[in-house]
Amino acid sequence: MPRAARPERTGRVAAQGRRRGRRRRAVGGALGCRRFGRAGFWARRGWGRTGRGGTWGCRGLGGRSSEEAGPRAAAGEVGRDLELPRAGGRAEEAGGGGAAGGGGGGAWSCRGRAERADPALAGRVADMAGSRLPRRLFLQGVAAVFMFAFASLYTQIPGLYGPEGILPARKTLRPQGKGRWQQLWETPTLLWEAPRLGLDTAQGLELLSLLGALLALGALLLSPLRHPVVYLLLWAAYLSACQVGQVFLYFQWDSLLLETGFLAVLVAPLRPASHRKQAPQGGRAGALPHEDLPFWLVRWLLFRLMFASGVVKLTSRCPAWWGLTALTYHYETQCLPTPAAWFAHHLPVWLHKLSVVATFLIEIAVPPLFFAPIRRLRLAAFYSQVLLQVLIIITGNYNFFNLMTLVLTTALLDDQHLAAEPGHGSRKKTTTSWPKALLATLSLLLELAVYGLLAYGTVHYFGLEVDWQQRTIHSRTTFTFHQFSQWLKTLTLPTVWLGVASLAWELLSALWRWTQVRGWLRKFSAAVKLSLVSTATVALFLISLVPYSYVEPGTHGRLWTGAHRLFGAVEHLQLANSYGLFRRMTGLGGRPEVVLEGSYDGHHWTEIEFMYKPGNLSRPPPVVVPHQPRLDWQMWFAALGPHTHSPWFTSLVLRLLQGKEPVIRLIQSQVARYPFHKQPPTYVRAQRYKYWFSQPGEQGQWWRRQWVEEFFPPVSLGDPTLETLLRQFGLQDKSPPRARSANSTLAQALHWTRTQLSPLEAPALLWGLLVAIGAVRVVQALLAPWSLRSSPLAPASGEKRRPAPHKDSGAASEQATPAPNPCTSSSRTARRKK
Repeated sequence: MPRAARPERTGRVAAQGRRRGRRRRAVGGALGCRRFGRAGFWARRGWGRTGRGGTWGCRGLGGRSSEEAGPRAAAGEVGRDLELPRAGGRAEEAGGGGAAGGGGGGAWSCRGRAERADPALAGRVADMAGSRLPRRLFLQGVAAVFMFAFASLYTQIPGLYGPEGILPARKTLRPQGKGRWQQLWETPTLLWEAPRLGLDTAQGLELLSLLGALLALGALLLSPLRHPVVYLLLWAAYLSACQVGQVFLYFQWDSLLLETGFLAVLVAPLRPASHRKQAPQGGRAGALPHEDLPFWLVRWLLFRLMFASGVVKLTSRCPAWWGLTALTYHYETQCLPTPAAWFAHHLPVWLHKLSVVATFLIEIAVPPLFFAPIRRLRLAAFYSQVLLQVLIIITGNYNFFNLMTLVLTTALLDDQHLAAEPGHGSRKKTTTSWPKALLATLSLLLELAVYGLLAYGTVHYFGLEVDWQQRTIHSRTTFTFHQFSQWLKTLTLPTVWLGVASLAWELLSALWRWTQVRGWLRKFSAAVKLSLVSTATVALFLISLVPYSYVEPGTHGRLWTGAHRLFGAVEHLQLANSYGLFRRMTGLGGRPEVVLEGSYDGHHWTEIEFMYKPGNLSRPPPVVVPHQPRLDWQMWFAALGPHTHSPWFTSLVLRLLQGKEPVIRLIQSQVARYPFHKQPPTYVRAQRYKYWFSQPGEQGQWWRRQWVEEFFPPVSLGDPTLETLLRQFGLQDKSPPRARSANSTLAQALHWTRTQLSPLEAPALLWGLLVAIGAVRVVQALLAPWSLRSSPLAPASGEKRRPAPHKDSGAASEQATPAPNPCTSSSRTARRKK
């Protein structure tokens, strides 16, 4: 051959060698991926062995979509629907997942490359299954509720707990001569350290509330702040406030927030998912074996809350609940109704009774479905709980309680339901093997059987009958109290075992995910974390059994004694609490309401009107959620009995006689609207009225009322009756306040902050925070594309963005130039061979 042709031949040989080398590397990469994906070369061809489904190629990087994986890909649908870790987990593991499994393609072995090549794709694949999105939503929700709770409390601290407040907080923290750590353990509050900062107890409480609100705001907006340490600080700050809050912080939602906040400490990740180099084999992308365990406790807490709230309504023997007429009274007798409550009150009686039946169904019959193995049943339970809470929010001002319950319901969701990516609903129907089809059919039959059982039980036990002539539905309770008690005695212990079985399943699933972790160092690290989290989860579950069993005394006595001892050791930390809302319906003969009056001469009396509770007949009910005016709430409780059952009321009368501005601001934030703002009244008394909603057609009237009796006798400063009551209730504080530096920088900063915020009403402040959060979220969403372009992972400015290949466009896929990595190269090689 002539010498001139040798360079050309050499070039051809070199090119052929390079092509052969690329093919060898591609095949080697494909075979080398077996240890990560367990599907190997054949899964990449779309055949999917042993029901693992999916496809090796990363979707959007030259691979094939999960619809091409053949009949075996449906394993992801059945497995994830029934929560079978082998079927659903392997389907995710091989990158498939089927139509219902998130169907996003992608592969475990390609995950690292996918993150570098296409971060959006990696995030989408990582969130296709499991509970990462619900956990994130839960942590954001807990942060939001903490922010509202701290901000709402902050606005009321001077009037409730200040030196001139109703119940000064400094009375609750008095050294007993004990050691510092023993004192902190017996009364766990950070306010013991307030004097070291030159603050009194009330100022320390203000500082805690401000820092708690700001920290919660940061956790809500910034994902790095959703860390266990942050939630531990929030929990400790609110627990510190509850230790000195006395009767104004003795509400069930305060205990619920503390318990939920401690669970958030366990649910929050130590490291963001984006910092993890590799996902555990057999698990979800970026997930760790132990991550789902603490989140199960959230589901268990939701079950305890709802089930107990439904049961106590019947165990209380309240005639309104047993007669299904509770809602005919509830809307006008609740503490702080909304304007919508007036309209709901005037609905037909048969609809009220049917609503009570629905309440029992949602609170008693539906909660066991929280642990159902079929995800559609859990989603049905989720939407029923959301419906109940939304209706309560519309018709009543229950501060952050319903928001907290909605946050707990996130434990019933999964990533597949929250991702809602376009195209998930329009997928090709693939033929499944007969075992998978049989399993899917049995799942559907079981689901229909559950719905049928709930419908039959509702009709049978509440005697539902349709009156076609009057177009109404009649309902009545067809069982007796004795029958219900026997049923409860029979069912309570099985619900405990239901929780044990569900927790055992979660533990076994976590253990199975741990066995799939590769690398001895990662496996050891995962084992340590799994052991610690499993121990904490089991311990908290055992602790929670004690307050849960209060609903049935027989079950309470049969609990393991170790659970009682464990609960007694940590009871003061409020890690687990008993619940039971709306146990009895009050105000069956009319809503009792206490009206304060003041006078200068003892003959002419002027009513003292509160901002939120009913008083003026022509003023519409306010909307104050998520704020809780704690004095107005306690006024509602005080009206249910004599004033001696509410000792704090005597202190309120004393502060009004003294004209203390912090207390006046609890009644009217604008002091000029207070009728005695120029000079305190000489006499103060209280009358008890009964209030009812006005009838339709009464123009300009929201309420009507009738005088009942005198609630508190007329008193003045120095009156023997007043002095006797103060001495009897221990409200005379003759001890001097703790010495502090009034000119300290921190105290001055707190005073300046209070001065700036005091003109704002509490609901306006909280709504302003809500609007600010929404604005920040909008800005973050608008800036997200720019931050993605400027990130080092984004493609160069001169490089054209390549469209993702469609599932049926094989030629177009071949023409696209994928990123140079082994996964895409092997996928391209497979298509060429085909």
